[in-house]
Amino acid sequence: MFWSLDCRESEPTLSGRAGYLPSWPAASGDGTTCVNPKVESWLISQQIPQFEDVKFEAASLLSELYCQENSVDAAKPLLRKAIQISQQTPYWHCRLLFQLAQLHTLEKDLVSACDLLGVGAEYARVVGSEYTRALFLLSKGMLLLMERKLQEVHPLLTLCGQIVENWQGNPIQKESLRVFFLVLQVTHYLDAGQVKSVKPCLKQLQQCIQTISTLHDDEILPSNPADLFHWLPKEHMCVLVYLAGYLEKAQKYTDKALMQLEKLKMLDCSPILSSFQVILLEHIIMCRLVTGHKATALQEISQVCQLCQQSPRLFSNHAAQLHTLLGLYCVSVNCMDNAEAQFTTALRLTNHQELWAFIVTNLASVYIREGNRHQELYSLLERINPDHSFPVSSHCLRAAAFYVRGLFSFFQGRYNEAKRFLRETLKMSNAEDLNRLTACSLVLLGHIFYVLGNHRESNNMVVPAMQLASKIPDMSVQLWSSALLRDLNKACGNAMDAHEAAQMHQNFSQQLLQDHIEACSLPEHNLITWTDGPPPVQFQAQNGPNTSLASLL
Repeated sequence: MFWSLDCRESEPTLSGRAGYLPSWPAASGDGTTCVNPKVESWLISQQIPQFEDVKFEAASLLSELYCQENSVDAAKPLLRKAIQISQQTPYWHCRLLFQLAQLHTLEKDLVSACDLLGVGAEYARVVGSEYTRALFLLSKGMLLLMERKLQEVHPLLTLCGQIVENWQGNPIQKESLRVFFLVLQVTHYLDAGQVKSVKPCLKQLQQCIQTISTLHDDEILPSNPADLFHWLPKEHMCVLVYLAGYLEKAQKYTDKALMQLEKLKMLDCSPILSSFQVILLEHIIMCRLVTGHKATALQEISQVCQLCQQSPRLFSNHAAQLHTLLGLYCVSVNCMDNAEAQFTTALRLTNHQELWAFIVTNLASVYIREGNRHQELYSLLERINPDHSFPVSSHCLRAAAFYVRGLFSFFQGRYNEAKRFLRETLKMSNAEDLNRLTACSLVLLGHIFYVLGNHRESNNMVVPAMQLASKIPDMSVQLWSSALLRDLNKACGNAMDAHEAAQMHQNFSQQLLQDHIEACSLPEHNLITWTDGPPPVQFQAQNGPNTSLASLL
């Protein structure tokens, strides 16, 4: 996600001027070339002194036009020239620096973008605008997070926090800075897989957004022209956050955020709203798959496809995530060949280290379930070895790697080794409230103790696994736990408890089976075969599901 720096014009008449520029053909009727009015404005304005607003607005609009026409190489020198001659005009100098930094970011040249933002921060400090200095530094911090330069992020965020707290000005602008700062802090923690550590920041972010939603923008322009910016409109910030906790709450608040986005998109065609929508859908799809709503998840995957069809840039940024989601869906309906194809496609499309590790971990679990892919599996496990050089710093992904190794050792019958890996997973997952990993580890440990004949220890694992899985709620873990509880109580001679567990298992089986059939019957199910090019536009209906239901029974 990239920033959207909207600008407040120092003269109200300027904001509407671009809307009155006429459209123009490529050539006139007599064969002579017509001059683009924006080009002409830029050329003429450079020759007229004391005409800065028109001059720099022409440069800004012309560079946007070049970018729309994929002439980025023409836009960059134009912006550099405008930046060079605008140093006596703080508002335009800052705006043009932001614009050129955004252009470099879109080209994935994050080093150049960071350099420009650093220049902007120092310029804002010199002209006495601590507010815009904070915007430049926070924007730079966002790019450093994208580059995974975490050692540079921490001191920068510390400095930004001090600037934000010390700045006294427009309440909405101050809260906007605080939201930007907290979003980066939350992202920083989540990138590190530290779910428990992020909760205080997330709570502050929720409170901050509640505060900003109650403030009235009095439209009083700041006295310093360099302060004429804001990060995001207030309405956009309100969809940035939803309650993080158990998945039912995540689904509830994500649905609210998506409804708010739909309303905003009716009034505002900003591309960032589509980006927000895709990001929210990506997360809620994973929640649906865990909670046993595969059909809904598949329809939402199709919705992401439709959004990506409308924007090549959006598809370029989210293609790997889209194939990853399809891979997770394929696993949930036991289409393991298709899951492998989707994960392999996602790996080919991403250079994001955390996403790569997430995909590899899930692909390894597919190979484990297939049972006949030992060579490929050993190769993957060597690349995500949590005991040695794990490729990413994410606490969550490292804990998941321990779980996958424990799962593999279990299938190999190496139970002591499996217990060691799973206890390491439990230690890490408990430290950061990784509830699903905790539940999965507990039930697998319970299964191991059951196989070894230690029924008491097995029960001590399975009962809390069931309780946690029901809170999440995780349908697959509940199905697994209820089956183990049934067998445990049978083995211990507890007929009534065994009957109750068997009834629970039957109920979970029926819910998952019904959802499985519904999902596989949808025309969107054909998406599982898509592994190349842009998303398919239409889906052909199927006669019925063609996947095995054995794993659900």
